[in-house]
Amino acid sequence: MAKFADSLSPEIQQFIRNQKIFFTASAASEGRVNLSPKGMDTMRVLSDKELAYLDFTGSGNETAAHLRAANRVTFMWCSFDEKPLILRAYCTGRAIRSRDADWAKYAAHFQMKAGARQIIIVQVKSVQTSCGFAVPRMQFIQHRPMLTDWCEKRGNDGIQKYWEEKNQTSIDGLPTGLLAEVEK
Repeated sequence: MAKFADSLSPEIQQFIRNQKIFFTASAASEGRVNLSPKGMDTMRVLSDKELAYLDFTGSGNETAAHLRAANRVTFMWCSFDEKPLILRAYCTGRAIRSRDADWAKYAAHFQMKAGARQIIIVQVKSVQTSCGFAVPRMQFIQHRPMLTDWCEKRGNDGIQKYWEEKNQTSIDGLPTGLLAEVEK
């Protein structure tokens, strides 16, 4: 049975910290809904109302574009261990890049690796838990090193070129702000 709250309880904060994977879902008012899995120990609980994740170079940059266009994103975690649970956090937020004044404040929460593109900072508006009884039990083996290996091989110049070619707009043509001037 679903339950709602306005913030992340201490128990829910610990649940988030324990998860190896989470999902982001975002959309503008028109166009496609984007749903992406995230891993690599990139999620941080900053408070009962604020989350941040270190976003790495990828084939698209949908979350950043959707936050600029509609300022809404949903995160979901599923327990794959013995105790079932599904958690959703409904949020607003923004992308912070290394050129932004508050980058250092948020970057201090993460171990930076090749390909780190931006940090998504969100304010939690609502939290929903549900049973998760139908989610399978699974065992975590390891995080895949492929993305950071790929980024290291490209180097900073190669990553910059990739961002210019692939990460400037969403699949629906919305600007991501990745290489724009400093955002306020």
